[in-house]
Parts: sequence; C-alpha cells; structure tokens
Amino acid sequence: MYTLLSIEGGVCAPKGFFADGISAGLKPDNQKDLAFIHSETLCDIRAIFTTNRFQAAPILHFRKHAIETTNFVLINAKNANAMTGERGIEDIETVLEHARATFKKIQNPVMSSTGVIGVPLPKGKIMKGLERFDLAKRDGNAAAKAIMTTDSYEKHVAFEVILENGESFRIGAMAKGAGMINPAMATMLCFITTDAAIPADEMGPMLKAYAETTFNAISVDGDTSTNDTVMLLSNRLSGVYDKEAFAHAIERVMHELALKIVSDGEGATKCVAFEITGAANREEAAIAAKALTNSLLVKTALYGEDPNWGRIASTIGASGVACDPATLTITFGNVTVYERGEILFDEEREAKAAKVMQKDAFAIHCDLGIGKGSFTAYGCDLGHEYVKINADYRT
Repeated sequence: MYTLLSIEGGVCAPKGFFADGISAGLKPDNQKDLAFIHSETLCDIRAIFTTNRFQAAPILHFRKHAIETTNFVLINAKNANAMTGERGIEDIETVLEHARATFKKIQNPVMSSTGVIGVPLPKGKIMKGLERFDLAKRDGNAAAKAIMTTDSYEKHVAFEVILENGESFRIGAMAKGAGMINPAMATMLCFITTDAAIPADEMGPMLKAYAETTFNAISVDGDTSTNDTVMLLSNRLSGVYDKEAFAHAIERVMHELALKIVSDGEGATKCVAFEITGAANREEAAIAAKALTNSLLVKTALYGEDPNWGRIASTIGASGVACDPATLTITFGNVTVYERGEILFDEEREAKAAKVMQKDAFAIHCDLGIGKGSFTAYGCDLGHEYVKINADYRT
C-alpha cells in the first residue's frame, strides 16, 4: 500500500534537485528562454527520443557520448539546433565545455533544445546566459516557463509517494509542447526528476512502457518534431524505492503532462479522449484511436461542436483495422448516435450530442464489436488560431 500526494515544486520537488529559468536574449521582450536542472549528486539518466529520422543535434550528441550519468541539464527555447549538421554538435560541445568551466561541480552535462529548425545555435547568447545561473536556485516554475515555445502556460507536476512503513520518495517533472504533437514517441520535451532509489536498469523500460499510453497517445496536429525528448533523472537521495508505487507515480506524471499538452494545443479549445473498444486486438485499437486524433475532418468538427458521427465512422474505416458497420457503436459522452447498424441520430440526440461537445473535455467512445482490443488516444480540435500561430511561427 502507498499514498500518492500532489505537491508543489515541479522538477525541484525531489530532494537534491535545483532548477531555474532566465532570459538569455533568445526570445524578444526579455522573456525567459534558458533553463537548467541540477542535482547536488550524480544522477542516473535515461531518455527516449523522437522517431523522426532527422534528429536534432542535442539528441545526436547524447547518443554519441552514450550518456548514462549527469548532474546538469541545459535547455534552451527558440532554437531547435536541428538540421545543423556537425556544426550543431560542435556548438553543443562548445556550450557544455563553457558550462563545465563556469561551474566546476558540473559532470557529464546534457543539452536539450526546442524552437525553429534550420538555424545555427546562438551559442554566444547561451554561454553568456548560463554564466548568470545560480545552481542553488529552486524555481521549477521559472524553468518550466523558460522552455516554452508556443505554449500558453507552464506545464509541471510533482508527487510525494508515501509507503505503508512511512518512508517516502518524490517525483517531479516539467514539459513543453503545444504544436508538432503527433502520437509517434514523445513529441515534446519532458524532464522527470526523482530521488527514488530506482535501479538504473528499470528506468528505460518504465519510460518506454508508459510513453505508449501517454505521450505516444496524444495528437495536436499530426506532426512529429526533430527534438522530441523525455528524460528521467534519479539521484536516489531518498534511499527509498518501491517498484509498484514508482510505476504508478511515473505513469501519473506522464499522463497528466500529456493531457496538459493536448489541452494547450495551439489554438485548441477542447481536449477529447477517443476510446476504442471491441477491436481485434490492442494494436488495431491504437491504430483506430490515433487515426481519430489525427483526422483534420474530425478535428474541425470538434472545433465547430458538430456531432458529425459520419466523420468518426469514415476515419475508422479508412484506418485499415478490422471493422464492420453492423457491429460498430459510436457514443458522444453518454449519447449513443449509432448502434450496430442502426442510426439513432434524431433531432433530440443530435442536440444532446452537441451539448456534450460544448464541454472543454469529453470522450467519444467507439465499440468496434470485433474482439477485446482497447486503447484510448487523446486529441484536440483545430481552428483558426492554429493556422495563425503557425503561419507566423518564425516571426
């Protein structure tokens, strides 16, 4: 038995972790754009990355050095350092060498970036900025704010896990993401810190397992970034660990952040759970659910609060999974509009379904009636604001 308590602090909530965010001049108007996470002791670190074949320089640098321990992560916004070739990796080496020279306690530093693709890293501004860091600062909110791009608010969460014997550990996290979100790995930046004494060989498998139902199950626009990263850092300073409790805690952290990203989708007004049941297997359920999150026709119907169930059916049929109109059931919230070949969509049900769609968050449930496979994916609507934001992204 264990208790999971929501607490403040984000990435600084676990023992021995520090973080802050400052303005290094990468963004206009003195906005925060450079952040760090620091641990007073060396951490085990594991990460999962984008499936995009054009991976950004920070990911290539991490893999090149096969980094497994660190006590310092540097994150910049506004510049992705992607499609920058060998120069991009060399620029990271220069920046991190400067970080080591500035702060002697730094070991095996790691860098992560987000922003515009195809522009050389402004390493001069970053190096001058990091010189102003106070590694004893604990401001997880400022760090979360500094890594934002088109996000409208900071995304962070933290929990204390209290075991039955009274011992406890903590886990905290921050993330950014509002666009280029597609269910194909992480599709954003996320940094998870913990003082739990988790064995290093359990960290990677847990990240991969829970990414499948969280960061791998969300979509804003169907695009996968070059920089997508999820990192887990453990300094083990609590000396406490329970595998079941930790698994529950990290899944909760990743799930909450995934929903925050969908809810903050560029221009989004709704967060929708697409629940598929009765599929031939789990894999086909996931295919159908993710197809619904990515469909532009479905997204625009969500924006218009139009219960156009025909678009739902058409998207499932086009996804390639085993399905049959005679076994399909579609329900908006608790309003069933189509059931096993029978159209129930009269004026009364249309009005009720439309009322469901006026909510900020709701579920669309589709039972394929084929087998026992199930999966839930999360998406949002798509409206005029998304086009405006991305048409002006570089400016």
